[in-house]
Amino acid sequence: MTAAKYRRVILKLSGEALAGSQGYGIDPLTIDDIASQIKDVADLDVQVAVVVGGGNIWRGISGSARGMDRATADYMGMLATVLNALALQDALEKIGIDTRVQTSVEMSQVAEPYIRRKAIRHLEKGRVVIFAGGTGNPFFSTDTTAALRAAEIEAEVILMAKNGVDGVYTADPQKDPSATKYTSVGFMQVLNEGLGVMDSTAASLCMDNDIPLLVFALNKDGNIRRAVMGEKIGTMVGKGATYE
Repeated sequence: MTAAKYRRVILKLSGEALAGSQGYGIDPLTIDDIASQIKDVADLDVQVAVVVGGGNIWRGISGSARGMDRATADYMGMLATVLNALALQDALEKIGIDTRVQTSVEMSQVAEPYIRRKAIRHLEKGRVVIFAGGTGNPFFSTDTTAALRAAEIEAEVILMAKNGVDGVYTADPQKDPSATKYTSVGFMQVLNEGLGVMDSTAASLCMDNDIPLLVFALNKDGNIRRAVMGEKIGTMVGKGATYE
């Protein structure tokens, strides 16, 4: 078996990715498929941590736009990520993958509190760790959570699995047919051109800590494994980022 390129990764999943074609809530078939792809990677002895969003259930920024207090709306979004994390944990454990959920907002009856050393120990024992609850603070996205946790656990790459797009483009490919895909791009260009890969706080954190980001399509079966193996899919983002 060919060795994986990465030993420890953060997989960033949007909440919308768990909704499947229905666009909201949690689609059991979709989450089972994602769990199966994660198992394929874990079986390669790759240490996998997952950061999951909550946009399929609640988006804090949308609640704020409708007049809700922003902090309250964001806390509701954090709770939505916990629902998704528990659903993904259940799907993983049903196929034999030992999984732990750690939350930034303490809720000891359903998940462990986030403790950096404990998370690393779980990974070293071959468990998948799902980070839920965002950063535990309002005004920060789950993209920022992925960047922060990647820095803390010393992940080698963030795998940003996108729903409906297969990389980073010069413009929104769904709105601009002339948009072209980057093979690789630097974080500074992402920030300067507002390419929409992740929010500016997350991009800056990745740039400052030299954490590469691979953006690829989730909806093609086997893509998570291909990303871990170092195949040329999607767009590599980082300082002087190129595929080897």
